[in-house]
Parts: sequence; structure tokens; C-alpha cells
Amino acid sequence: MLSVILVALAAAVVLAALLFWLVGERGRLRPSTRAFFAQGPFNLNRLHGYIYGRWTPQYARALFSLPSPDTSKTSARLVRWFSDRHHGKVLTTENARAIVRLDEPIRRRDLEQIVPYPTAREIVLEGPPDVVAYECMCRNARETHCEPTQVCLAVGKPMTDFILEHHEGQARRLTQAEALDLLQAERDRGHVHSAWFKDACDNRFYALCNCCPCCCGGMDMVRKGMPMVASSGFVSEIDADLCTVCGECGDTCPFGALTTDGTSVHRDWDRCMGCGVCETACPTGAIRVVRDEGKGTPLDVTALG
Repeated sequence: MLSVILVALAAAVVLAALLFWLVGERGRLRPSTRAFFAQGPFNLNRLHGYIYGRWTPQYARALFSLPSPDTSKTSARLVRWFSDRHHGKVLTTENARAIVRLDEPIRRRDLEQIVPYPTAREIVLEGPPDVVAYECMCRNARETHCEPTQVCLAVGKPMTDFILEHHEGQARRLTQAEALDLLQAERDRGHVHSAWFKDACDNRFYALCNCCPCCCGGMDMVRKGMPMVASSGFVSEIDADLCTVCGECGDTCPFGALTTDGTSVHRDWDRCMGCGVCETACPTGAIRVVRDEGKGTPLDVTALG
């Protein structure tokens, strides 16, 4: 508990120092910074959002350096508090593409069925949305990591302008076709599409990530039993007649939901997040993802519209 208090005090000192710096620099702030702070009242949450967006790699390294939570009630509450405010939603490839292809404004603040968290679950996007590719904070925070690293997509203003101005040389604006190509390339690598929501980013969807199981902090938390990423609303379904029990699906499943015993493939319903990576990997077409109401509601922007 003492370590938690010390971390909180250190964070408060850093926030206070940054606040004084911002006040002193007010007349020289970049346009995207002024736009970011103009979105709402200035408070610690907005300041947190600035830190997160401005120093994303450092933020990730500091987060990953914290000790893993134990099984105490205090740790469980802290994990839940954090998950409520920063969480992801697994997407099928088609639902990820639909976000990039959006051609009409989406403004929805009633996403209780889609993202089962009490905070950070709004979608405010203009269509077609502005899309910027930038460095994955999870991959860059690891000593050894997957390539390429510029695979996270900031979606919608003012976040896209903010990323471009503050991560010069490490971010680029994408056309719709380029964004779709990036999604396909990441799916071909066996990576998981996910939509991310954060309270420090105006309580709404702000990024479309392409997560690898070895680097992604959110996926790591899921495997440890911490509820940071919600299911896509789908699960894998195996056709025993087509399955050759080659084991490819078990090797590629990012969540460890598929195993083989030499004669058949077994799916762990609780572990399956409906990402569809196994469907892509299966050489005989024996696997497909299907809707499962027990897994929640898909994030389908075409239905939201």
C-alpha cells in the first residue's frame, strides 16, 4: 500500500510541475495543444491526457515498470479503477475496416452494451475520419519487440493533429486506402484489431490499435485475468469435418483459447475474445467467428450510425 501512495505522490508532483510549465508556456503552445485544452475545462484529467499524448513512449515504459498487481482486494480495486478508465474493445477485421470507411458523422454516448465500463465509452467521429499512424507505445516499451512499430491509428481530431505535431517524424497521416492496407497487413501477421477508449482523451474512442500478444500491455492483462479488453461479441466455431488438427490455430491464438489433443481442437469459451486470428490462420477454412450474445455486442459503427 505504501508503494501505491508513493507513486500517487510522485504523480501529483509531476502533474503540478507540468501545470506550472503549461501556464508559463501558454502563449507559445502549439495549435493542436491549444485545441486539445479548448475541448473542455482544465483539470487533472485533461492534464493527464496531455501527458499521455505528448510523452506516450515514456508513459508506457513507466506503466510497464510497475510491479504486477497481486491478488489482494486493494490491488483488485486498483486494477478495476484503471480498467474502467482505459480499456479496449476487440474488433473483427470487418468492424475495424468499417471505422476507417465511415462516411457519416457518429456521435454516440450510450455504449453500455458495447463497452461494459462506466467511463470512457463515447464515440465522436466525423466521416470520413481523420487517420494518423503513429508508434505503438507497447512495442517500443519492450526491450525486444515486434516489427513494424508504426501500427497504431489515431482516429479523429483533435487527437490526430496532436499526434502529428508532438510526434514529428514518428507519425504520418494516412489516406483511407493506406489505413485499410495497414489493417490487412497487421491481420496477416496474426495481430488483433482493437478500439481504445480513455477518460483522459475526452472519455471517448481515440485509437485503433493492432495488437501483438507478446508486446501489448492490455492483452497481457487479459491473460492475467484482469478485465482491460472486452470481447468482440464473437467466438470461434470449429467445423470438425474440415479440421485436420494441424495445430496452427492453437499456435496463433493470441489469447490461448485453442488447444489440440492430437485428435481434435478444443476452444475455451472464456478465453476466446472473437478476434478472428484463428480464422485467418486456418489452412483448411475449418474455423469461422460467429456472433455470441454471451460475449456482448460488437462495435459496429455502421449499426451505430
